[in-house]
Amino acid sequence: MITKRRPSLKPRKVPQQSRAEHTVAAIREAAAGILETRGMEGLNTNLVAKRAGVSVGTLYQYFPNKDALIVALSLRQQAAFYAEAEGALDQPTGQTALKYLITVSVHQQLRRPALARALDFEEGRPAIAKELGTSKAAFQALTHRILARDDIPPQDNIEIATDDALAIVRAVVDAAGERGEVDRGALERRVGRALFGYLGISALDPAKSRARRKPSL
Repeated sequence: MITKRRPSLKPRKVPQQSRAEHTVAAIREAAAGILETRGMEGLNTNLVAKRAGVSVGTLYQYFPNKDALIVALSLRQQAAFYAEAEGALDQPTGQTALKYLITVSVHQQLRRPALARALDFEEGRPAIAKELGTSKAAFQALTHRILARDDIPPQDNIEIATDDALAIVRAVVDAAGERGEVDRGALERRVGRALFGYLGISALDPAKSRARRKPSL
């Protein structure tokens, strides 16, 4: 029995010079623009190449297929998101770090909402999710470190709590994106209430949380 090989979703080559880097960036941005306006159904390599101002042959030098473009776009978005999210670790408390993460998550979703929604859907496909596993694991580890801070109530299972926390943020933010919401402040407050409630934090006030955790004498 002959097993059909799954097409590779990895870049065929990595740009080494600034001109090549500019070409790859143009291809990614062209794909992003098409996803925003036409969705996955309207995305094809000929159109991406035309919008990027390159030949299809040049595009194929870097991206073997349409799914490889999706992976590249998702990795670009996740890298930008993680670079911002890392600032949460500089926050003085776990609660302020969580609020920081919420702000970054909301801004990421609403900055380019149509693109975010399209990528969220595509990232649910097993082949795409497999390619993104390492980058998502890094964000999980970051969230885990925050939940382990002293002012966050202890969780029965911190690994499960980490997964749940990320799912809560993603679900509320994605739903807001689907509705076309633009009020970031209101969305941040709703996400905060949902997440802090799940974690057993009764108020968005680190001092109150620490006071509640002090053992009685």
